[in-house]
Amino acid sequence: MNVQELKESGILLVDKPVEWTSHDVVNCVRRRFKIKKVGHCGTLDPNATGLLVLLLGRATKLSQKLMVQDKTYSGTMRLGAETTTQDAEGDVVSTGDYSEITPEHVREVAADFVGEIMQTPPMVSAVKVDGKPLYKLARKGEVVERDARAVTVHYLDITRIELPDVDLEVRCSKGTYVRTICHDIGARLGCGAHLLSLRRLRSGDFDVKDAVTIDTIKSWEREDVMAAKIHLDQLFKYVK
Repeated sequence: MNVQELKESGILLVDKPVEWTSHDVVNCVRRRFKIKKVGHCGTLDPNATGLLVLLLGRATKLSQKLMVQDKTYSGTMRLGAETTTQDAEGDVVSTGDYSEITPEHVREVAADFVGEIMQTPPMVSAVKVDGKPLYKLARKGEVVERDARAVTVHYLDITRIELPDVDLEVRCSKGTYVRTICHDIGARLGCGAHLLSLRRLRSGDFDVKDAVTIDTIKSWEREDVMAAKIHLDQLFKYVK
């Protein structure tokens, strides 16, 4: 067993900022602190913020167990427009009138998306079809058939409605696309919708409240990250 790798092994919780990719965060930690193995437990889109669970050293072996845990997000859905990516990054492909839609109607439709639902992954996603990630095909302007798959939404709480914007909090299973939930709600309402912003609050038992910012990481020396990470012998309570 590599003693050095064992010493640097553990989990680091990071509050990912907007415009950073998940890979950017991984590279920052790997290069700054010269840790050979760094991975993460679930990609966040560049314009999403919040909890990114980093695995260091031998903790990368826990990736599959931690990856499948439920995730909790807060976000804002904007009614009245569908986009190519189902979020604010894409081009608007259609618009609709939401003036007759009431808050009660929004809540009623949203309630239909709680439980086990069938969801078709968006074209701009890492889901693979015939071994190719969909987002690579989308960059070429291709649209391919995607099979709907079962995902579970444990709860979907509407926390604020100020049309055209609707704030929500969602706890869901691995592989659920919140932007697709927003797109599908908009389609059901008849006016279209897309995800305006997204923040990951929890991943399994890990909470963004315990995460450190990129600015903090940039101020650290190697001994700081070693002291801040969750050590391997503490991880049993997070792996179920």
